[in-house]
Amino acid sequence: MAEFAVEVDNLTYKFAEATKPSVIDIKLQIPWNKRTLVVGANGAGKSTLLKLLSGKHLCLNGKIRVNGLDPFSPLSMHQEEVNSEEKDWQVTTYLGTEWCHMSIINRDIGVLELLESIGLNHFKERGEKLIEILDIDTNWRMHRLSDGQKRRVQLAMGLLKPWKVLLLDEVTVDLDVIARSRLLQFLKWETETRKCSVIYATHIFDGLAKWPDKVIHVKDGRIVSQLNYTKDVEFCNEIDGNTNGHVTFHSSTNQPHISITRVNSLHPLALAWLREDTGVSNEEI
Repeated sequence: MAEFAVEVDNLTYKFAEATKPSVIDIKLQIPWNKRTLVVGANGAGKSTLLKLLSGKHLCLNGKIRVNGLDPFSPLSMHQEEVNSEEKDWQVTTYLGTEWCHMSIINRDIGVLELLESIGLNHFKERGEKLIEILDIDTNWRMHRLSDGQKRRVQLAMGLLKPWKVLLLDEVTVDLDVIARSRLLQFLKWETETRKCSVIYATHIFDGLAKWPDKVIHVKDGRIVSQLNYTKDVEFCNEIDGNTNGHVTFHSSTNQPHISITRVNSLHPLALAWLREDTGVSNEEI
């Protein structure tokens, strides 16, 4: 049994055509039953990191272990045979925005037909729960759907088969507020009721104040902060007379404690980090 859901050490990766690495010297340990949020500017390396964890890129520099195995190795696909209860689980599920550009989702094909083709009847109870949570009409035809409706179908298809490690890369960007909130609650319930973990890279932080266990800040391919959410982040009613989205960094240690005025959102923290990353002043936003 793997000690960590995800374990990364000394990971550096550069695309063949690139002049510099996309991720540099990444060290990371994600325990089981945790929800991790990844924050960073465009091009910071978030998507590359998630794709490496999913086995979409082969990396020869550094160690990557997901459920105790190299995600690029075919051996990882047979790990679940050890436990008959989990034999139908996927080790890793990666869901990203590129799905909306696939030709199949613009064809005249029924949503029910799509779901049945990937095992809806086998995972019937789970599938019905996802259909309800994401408010999907199984009579929908894919070529008639909005981007948000297509995204709901993608999520239902991607989450239908239970997973050990879920990697979400900006995949909620097309969802309305209600659908996104219900999805996040479902993922929280998943991590609290079975052995699994979620890593979620996003630019949308409203409603996330109580969701993550860990917040990771990525800048220029490096992890520059890893916050233990319950210990390092504090929501206050007021900071220095400010009651609306103010952030204070208590930097007396290498691992700063962060205070955020109580707005039920991590948006102030993400904004403060990205201001620092890009050199943009408060007056320019």
